[in-house]
Amino acid sequence: MQKVFKRSLILGLPLALGLGILAGRNWWNSISSPPQLMEASAVPETPEAKVVKFQIPQGTATQQIGRDLEAAGLIRSARAWDLWARWLKWQDPQGGFKAGTYALSSTQSLEAIARQIWQGKVIELSFTIPEGWSIQQMATYFEAQGFFPATEFIAAASTVDRSKYPWLPADLPHLEGFLYPDTYKLNGDQITAQAVVNQMLRRFEQLALPLYEQQRNQTQLDLREWVTLASIVEKEAVVANERQTIAGVFVRRLEEGLPLGADPTVEYGLGIRQTADQPLTLAQVNTPSPYNTYINPGLPPTPIASPGLASLQATLDPEDTPYLYFVARYDGTHVFSRTLSEHEAAQATIRRQQQLKRQ
Repeated sequence: MQKVFKRSLILGLPLALGLGILAGRNWWNSISSPPQLMEASAVPETPEAKVVKFQIPQGTATQQIGRDLEAAGLIRSARAWDLWARWLKWQDPQGGFKAGTYALSSTQSLEAIARQIWQGKVIELSFTIPEGWSIQQMATYFEAQGFFPATEFIAAASTVDRSKYPWLPADLPHLEGFLYPDTYKLNGDQITAQAVVNQMLRRFEQLALPLYEQQRNQTQLDLREWVTLASIVEKEAVVANERQTIAGVFVRRLEEGLPLGADPTVEYGLGIRQTADQPLTLAQVNTPSPYNTYINPGLPPTPIASPGLASLQATLDPEDTPYLYFVARYDGTHVFSRTLSEHEAAQATIRRQQQLKRQ
């Protein structure tokens, strides 16, 4: 029995060494060439497959990512994922899977998903806020786009953090007017109401605030008044070559102690929007509101919209105009008048023209 045992041990040694070498070679192959199970591990393409948002929190372990992908039905095998992770790590020792929110589909191969997460190709969304939009319009837009509920944006835009943005005027009830209108890009981790508000405030800080600081000696308006008047100019001006004239009319009325008489302030206070077919009624114009500049002298308590750079500039450099009045033609242009009688005559003419169009 003892001799048999020794012989089997001696004979088994080359076999064991061979198996060990083979296993080592297989392990080396597994990390020195792409795993061959990627197609088998990918979920087969089906018409029902949809793109889903897959979030990887900061600090998530590689194996956990694989398990989460498998649980989400994006890959079939977490084990195959581990092989791909080893391969990518061998190729790029300094790299790694990156946290974030990804748009993934079960129609993608495991390789494609792994490389997307390794390269950090997170969801990137863009949005555009036009000049002249109010917080309420922005909130409605974000909800319609599926970013977040309108109430979340309104809440974020009602928080005035002067510790973070010390340049904001004191005692602001909300951020109306200071959310800069522009085109923005956000990745998946930034798509929150507060992140959007912060980004828009930073853009105001970068583009609008320096404009005011450079030209503040040319105006008697403080920052809050400047943005407020610019927001009214933004809502009134449609064609570019009238912008400075409109700003000049408002500045002159302020200097002479006349009410601004701006329709957009009435609309903002009442939460309505007039049209050519449904202009403001006399009752609406006479409805008391802190924003009604027909009733209240001076500027309203806050801006009524987000002005763009052109309106902000026009308010700092208004035209020296003889006009005190203007009325919309409903084609984007206005009739400017020097006296109240001229203004009333222009209004009557435009009303007649609108009536003829409706007949």
